[in-house]
Amino acid sequence: MSDVLTQLDGVVSQIVAGQDLPTDQSIRDTIAAMRISPMFSIITDEQAEQLARELEERIGISMGIGAVVGDHEFKPWLNDARANGLIEPYYWGRYKRLLQQKRLPKDVVTSTDAVTDRILDRMGNPNDASSWDRKGMVVGHVQSGKTANYTGLICKAADAGYRLIVVIAGIHNNLRNQTQARIDEGFVGRDTGRLEKRDTREKPKAVGVGAFDHRHSPVSLTTTLRDFNKSTATTNTSEIGSYKVPVVLVIKKNSSTLKNLIDWLKEHSTGRYSEMVDQPMLLIDDEADNASINIQYGKAEISRINGQIRDLLGLFRRSCYVGYTATPFANIFIEPDADDQVYGQDLFPRHFIIGLDAPTNYFGARKVFIDGVPEDGGQPDHLRYIDDNANLLPVKHTISHNLTGLPDSMIDALRTFIVARAIRNLRGQEAQHASMLVNASRFTGVQNLISNRLHEHLKAIEDAVRVDGSKPNADRNPEIAELRRCWQTEYTDAEPDWNAVRENLLPVVASAIVVSVNSSSPATLDYEAAGDRGLTVIAIGGFSLSRGLTLEGLTVSYFLRNSMMYDTLMQMGRWFGYRPNYEDLCRVWMPRTAVSWYAHIAEATEELQQELKRMEQQKATPAEFGLAVRSHPSALMVTARNKMGSGQKHVKVGLSNNYVETTRLAAAPGSIERNRKARDRFLEALSEAGSHDGIKEVSGGKHLSRVPVSLIDDFLRDFDNHRDSMISAVEPIRKYIEDRQADELAEWDVLIASLEPRPDRQPLRKDDWRIIPIERAIGKDALEDGVLAISGSSSRVASRGIEKVGLSDPLISMAEADYRSAKTVAPGEKVNFPDYAYRARRVRPLFILFNVKIKTDDLSSEQIAKLPDGPVVGWGISFPTSARADQKVEYILNTTKLRELFGEADEDEDGADDDL
Repeated sequence: MSDVLTQLDGVVSQIVAGQDLPTDQSIRDTIAAMRISPMFSIITDEQAEQLARELEERIGISMGIGAVVGDHEFKPWLNDARANGLIEPYYWGRYKRLLQQKRLPKDVVTSTDAVTDRILDRMGNPNDASSWDRKGMVVGHVQSGKTANYTGLICKAADAGYRLIVVIAGIHNNLRNQTQARIDEGFVGRDTGRLEKRDTREKPKAVGVGAFDHRHSPVSLTTTLRDFNKSTATTNTSEIGSYKVPVVLVIKKNSSTLKNLIDWLKEHSTGRYSEMVDQPMLLIDDEADNASINIQYGKAEISRINGQIRDLLGLFRRSCYVGYTATPFANIFIEPDADDQVYGQDLFPRHFIIGLDAPTNYFGARKVFIDGVPEDGGQPDHLRYIDDNANLLPVKHTISHNLTGLPDSMIDALRTFIVARAIRNLRGQEAQHASMLVNASRFTGVQNLISNRLHEHLKAIEDAVRVDGSKPNADRNPEIAELRRCWQTEYTDAEPDWNAVRENLLPVVASAIVVSVNSSSPATLDYEAAGDRGLTVIAIGGFSLSRGLTLEGLTVSYFLRNSMMYDTLMQMGRWFGYRPNYEDLCRVWMPRTAVSWYAHIAEATEELQQELKRMEQQKATPAEFGLAVRSHPSALMVTARNKMGSGQKHVKVGLSNNYVETTRLAAAPGSIERNRKARDRFLEALSEAGSHDGIKEVSGGKHLSRVPVSLIDDFLRDFDNHRDSMISAVEPIRKYIEDRQADELAEWDVLIASLEPRPDRQPLRKDDWRIIPIERAIGKDALEDGVLAISGSSSRVASRGIEKVGLSDPLISMAEADYRSAKTVAPGEKVNFPDYAYRARRVRPLFILFNVKIKTDDLSSEQIAKLPDGPVVGWGISFPTSARADQKVEYILNTTKLRELFGEADEDEDGADDDL
């Protein structure tokens, strides 16, 4: 989009935002009226129509106001303060105009206004002179706009009377600097970096909200160039004056920085400075699950940064802590009553937890890993698999790894990015940034080697395009032929004219740069220095690219990491976010096993957001929500983090309204045979017991209803569960069933999973049963450990939608209507309903028996030789909601084994960060 067209878009967007019910015609009428101006007269009819369509699409974008789980002592104060004239929306008014100018959809701005009100109302009232402290948490989605939300909250807090605002923004300088720039734009209104460098006679440069009104600009004690510094802050105390304007600091989550700030505040807490710590203080903790958590194992010990944050809060009589994160699992595992004589209460969000809804145009995990992955194993919409890295760049490698070349898949990703950028330029997006992410090593040295190799490939492509790109027979050049192959493979539907793409390649490759984003690289990722054309950048990094840092216009990602931890994986998902008019071009390369974990986590985190909404309706407290999440079966992976200590861990798990299954099956011949015999006895018992409604052929297999619980218990007793399949450990589940066998779990639905008959499918024959085994892939390395670890699109044995088996058509319709309502899905919009939506409507439990045939497509002949002869046996159970949901079962976990399976939280580059 050209500069003039971008300006027209901004102007029209603000006008349309002010219309009560904008229509397709009112949008076009507004554009036509503006084109009369000489400034916009150069806009063509085609450009005007393109802009109108984009605005129509934006108008259709909506966002819910999320959910709130709060303490019972909550007393609203915000409406009274406004009614009494104590709040003038000065800072929020500027920021709202900026959001409109940035072309945010009207409904998104409205919802942001509403949800920040809900957060502010649960913070302490700054006009209350008595002592108070509040702690809360806001749960968003990765790259979904949490920074925009807390910038809006800061503006409203300043309007309400908060006078000292501290933002703790990640553990790396690049993220702190990026956050400072956004606070400058949305709250300060001045370029703090330029303020530091400028001649004192030069006027401050207005940015963002400062262009609207800069009369009451806040004082910033940090800049885009410099973190907090005691001497610099002291020289600025004269600017603070009587706190007529708020004071803001954006600091790195670093022990030294926090110590300096705490020392400075203590030094200025007496005498003429005593007013400073008497001000109401708001502390925003961005990425609150990272480094802020007390990771010491003993209750008497406090980790450094956790203690310093608590110390900082304790300096103020009136303070509010608000943690922002997309992965709140670790925060919820904080003990609610943890206290310390020196540091005070821990950071558990005891006063409120607020879940943010993502706008309907959010490009998130469900869209990438669930809805965009066909059940039949066909080509996913956005995902591409890495299976050629083992020799050149194995997932596990040392700090001294000798990188002799790059996997072909990484070079293909580079070519795809170049072609995608050319197509984006053809769509008028030359002025927008375009980024490629490569996250393939945690070691800075290896990252820099990858950067060098990619730079060499990029220059080889540039040389080819310069020499032959404009020739009629350009495709004879091998490099250009490879670019065309990528276009044919990926983008013929997006842009059918190869010649148009080819003619746009040179500006792309000539301007593209490769940047290492890590502590040892002198280059920086500076989007502001791009000029009139947007930056085209290939960014290579590790941890610095894994948390918080936004890659503008991210189009292609290459991800080669092995962590299975929820928070680590989701935070590495820099490819989530918003992709206006180029979502169809986005591609993500990763190993198949990582895809399956992301799909699993996508549903787990979505379910967490739904749990927040359920608990809001039940008027539950944050402590009760924490207990519910901690007792969820998926929480077992979270406990594998380094917060566990060593030895054994006793974990209470709730099976009410939950699903468990065997995702790791034993490969040992003895176990396989034992489980086959358990299956045969179960099938025989089913035949003898019969079924209330007979055996029904349903989608997914053969369904029996009202099966007595004793048959299920007998099977589980005989089944040999592999120790790596933790959640399907038999004894805790049998205990749960035993406690409810007389009432809630007396009768069961049973599904014998079976595929549709086909000539190429060999049935399993047992007495009168004819079963077509399901087919699943396994992790290639699993056989070495004597385990068949199910992989595939979701790392599940069960197929999507299987938990609706046994539900009547009316109940299925009600479950789907409930989900549409909760997710604000339009009535006609196609939805892949998650299984938990159906589970919520279950009355009887569902037991599923699986016979699993292992796929051999991606296995070597040596691996195939290790496979068992014939299908292996697995199972799954969908438990309905229990009236005794508060009663949990206990799992005993070997923490060393858990770390071996799931790994620790991802570490910094080269594994070192002494400040954490």
